[in-house]
Amino acid sequence: MIKLEHIFKWYNVGGARSFVLKDINVEIAEGDFVSIMGPSGSGKSTLLNVIGMLDEPDEGNYFFLDENILKMKSKKRSQLFQSHIGYVFQAYHLIDELTVYENIETPLIYKKFSSSERKSIVSDLLDRFNIVGKKDLFPSQLSGGQQQVVGIARALAGSPKLLLADEPTGNLNSKQGEEIMELFKQLNQDGVTIIQVTHSGKNAEYGHRILNMLDGQVK
Repeated sequence: MIKLEHIFKWYNVGGARSFVLKDINVEIAEGDFVSIMGPSGSGKSTLLNVIGMLDEPDEGNYFFLDENILKMKSKKRSQLFQSHIGYVFQAYHLIDELTVYENIETPLIYKKFSSSERKSIVSDLLDRFNIVGKKDLFPSQLSGGQQQVVGIARALAGSPKLLLADEPTGNLNSKQGEEIMELFKQLNQDGVTIIQVTHSGKNAEYGHRILNMLDGQVK
């Protein structure tokens, strides 16, 4: 499903290259569940953003579903992202002006679902995550944990083939965190490919394998 070949990402600092990613070679099969671990600044989130097409490497090849992403026009890349990828951000990235209901509905509008289909999917997710009572609230009226739950519900709304999660339980209490990881495990068993960045060894073990990163490299 995913093949990264010799991926480099750098910033120019005072005329010298400062590498964030250094010669990354990774393959991830459909149905896999991969945990990315490593100290802060090791390049974990940057790697996830490259896989999620939110960031472009400076060198290398990235194949997603056998297509070379880096040779693609940005419009097609955007369509591919919206069709196949759900992203759970560490900083939520909810839209402040939209209610919980509308935030979850947003990816479905891009995917051209009918109004009745959207209503059915959003209602199902509100129910599944036990947030029916919060549907008319705005993000500013929610706790950090509740915002994260809404972010996860939104990421799942379009039934993605690939779910990317950056510290998905970082703002949740231990019970909520465990519930989310069990949900990820179930989604993975149902065929969703999952890549998560995590500091938690316990959460990492939900994956089939762990990629350890250090100084921009997979060790």
